[in-house]
Amino acid sequence: MKKPVLACLLWFLTITVFAQTDTAFRKEINAFIKADSMDMPGQKQILFVGSSSFTFWKDVKDYFPDYPIINRGFGGSSLIHLIKYADKIILPYRPKQIIIYCGENDIADAWNKDRITPDTVLFRFKTLMSVIRKKLGKVPVVFVSIKPSPSRWKMEADFIKANQLIKDYLRRDRRAVYVNVHDAMLLPDGSVNPELFVKDNLHMNAKGYAIWQKIIEPVLLK
Repeated sequence: MKKPVLACLLWFLTITVFAQTDTAFRKEINAFIKADSMDMPGQKQILFVGSSSFTFWKDVKDYFPDYPIINRGFGGSSLIHLIKYADKIILPYRPKQIIIYCGENDIADAWNKDRITPDTVLFRFKTLMSVIRKKLGKVPVVFVSIKPSPSRWKMEADFIKANQLIKDYLRRDRRAVYVNVHDAMLLPDGSVNPELFVKDNLHMNAKGYAIWQKIIEPVLLK
């Protein structure tokens, strides 16, 4: 399939998903809006935005005490949701840096249905980046690689491919960085370390977040 045709198809699929996400995570987004109306975070902070790996990192500020952080992780969101709600949970803060963890659920949510490809994840990430670049200019962006997990090990090949595509794409952007937390969560034999997860074998415990802290902190802006 030629690239222009593929791009049109991916865009059509993106619009279709948008139409299906009118109410998805609306409760969480409204909670952010209400909190901001009562106490709007100052501009030029570091924005963590993405899916549940950030949502459950409720003590993220304790891991990075020297950095001003806003956490806007919500539910089991996908890149589609970040694009849809960018005007609510990204753009208003005028952050000095954006840390993104997302893409895992794009693959997982469709695994037993239509099975989206890593190329679709890349297309969605490019769309999100275009929104950020159009509205926030050259704000530095960090993409945290899709993590492995025991409960989603069957998706590992797609996670690795999506990570590589996004890594290659970000090489063209001098104001963006790809951060690899994925490999540090594996055992020497290449399997995922189960000791890094809570009982659901999907979300991380303190040991997992400690690994993320060591890898993410060096790229945060003072």
